[in-house]
Amino acid sequence: MAAKGTDTERVSENSCCAGNGAKDQARYDHYRIYNVQFDNEEQIKLFQKLEEQSDSLTFIGHAREIGQKLSILVAAHRVADFADLLETYKLKHRVLTYNFQEKIDRNMGEVVPEDVDASKLDWQHFFHLKTIYSWLDRMTAKYPDQLNVLNMGTSTQGNDIKGVKVGNNPSNKAIFIESGIHAREWIAPATATYIINELLSSTDERIQSLAKNYNWFIFPCVNPDGYKYTFEHDRMWRKNRQLFGTCRGVDLNRNYPDHWNSTGSSSDPTRYDFAGPSAASEVETQRLIEFIRNNVEKEQIKTYISLHSYSQMLMFPYGYTKEHVSNYDDLQEFGKKASAAIKAESGRDYVSGNLYETIYPSSGGSMDWAHAEAGIPIAYTFELRGPPDSQDLFILPAVEIQPTASEALTAIRTIVEAAAEKGYYK
Repeated sequence: MAAKGTDTERVSENSCCAGNGAKDQARYDHYRIYNVQFDNEEQIKLFQKLEEQSDSLTFIGHAREIGQKLSILVAAHRVADFADLLETYKLKHRVLTYNFQEKIDRNMGEVVPEDVDASKLDWQHFFHLKTIYSWLDRMTAKYPDQLNVLNMGTSTQGNDIKGVKVGNNPSNKAIFIESGIHAREWIAPATATYIINELLSSTDERIQSLAKNYNWFIFPCVNPDGYKYTFEHDRMWRKNRQLFGTCRGVDLNRNYPDHWNSTGSSSDPTRYDFAGPSAASEVETQRLIEFIRNNVEKEQIKTYISLHSYSQMLMFPYGYTKEHVSNYDDLQEFGKKASAAIKAESGRDYVSGNLYETIYPSSGGSMDWAHAEAGIPIAYTFELRGPPDSQDLFILPAVEIQPTASEALTAIRTIVEAAAEKGYYK
């Protein structure tokens, strides 16, 4: 979810590559990923200062506590300085990757061309926004009694924010899944399309029960401009593409009007976690808020899931404070059950807890808003594969799409079943 802008990323942000064509690609040749461990307060303060001052380092999280391990993507021209810093301040560390561009090149080789027939969409490759939207239309034609295409409206740059409603029983409670708010987290939209497909075609009785007993609103890509930009210009782009003078982008998951810009966000538009000029300033944020407000009561939306990567976490509100939500014990219980179900399925370890205590403080997130302002009682943010010390960061290999998406659906199923037992859907 979090990362400080690299110099290559900042070139993209500051010069904006404003529509110059796909040939203008940000590159990360010989960038290294270091995983460092903090053993004292001096080291923590040093790296907090380093994150603020350097635009050549991508922090995947923030330096916060003794014993913490943190991954940092280091620009090639800063490797020598960074290595000297580690030695001087005696930080334990590992080098996870020596050339990050190799990861990106492999990943781009797993992308199917944009003009492919939508019938070819699968969960062994990554797909352009156009293909995902064509697939939604195709699935609606295939399952006209179960599926409706929805459109929240257009984005900052005029791209549709499309999704689907699965199921049409007016007595059913509803589950809302938001995906792709951070552009570079490609596994999230892929997981969303997997869930749609499973709800429509699974032979698993447990999944069939979910499709029968609940209505589902699923939006695979709520940041379409950013998602397109990661395919065409910069694989590590995170924000939307709003223009602010010489730079672009608001972190949409810091832009929601719930304790906006109070912690874990920035007022600087060059920063990765820029919260925007004001709460709900961004059209993408406004579209989602309007949709939820218009449908939360009418459609009886009782669950909100936000899909992200990476770190393998199942988190619930709040992000801005240590204060516990009123149903903290239930959300903790459901999350732990979901983590156990994933462990039984794949052997992967997912951590569950509230967002503030599990990953880092952040404010203005969609999950917090959905729970506190829209009144949706069951709200989670999923950080999907890989693990916290992943060598791939957000560049998850396509071979992991299907198992990752299956883990997410297992977690959602487990949470919904556990919440139903507690009467949340009555």
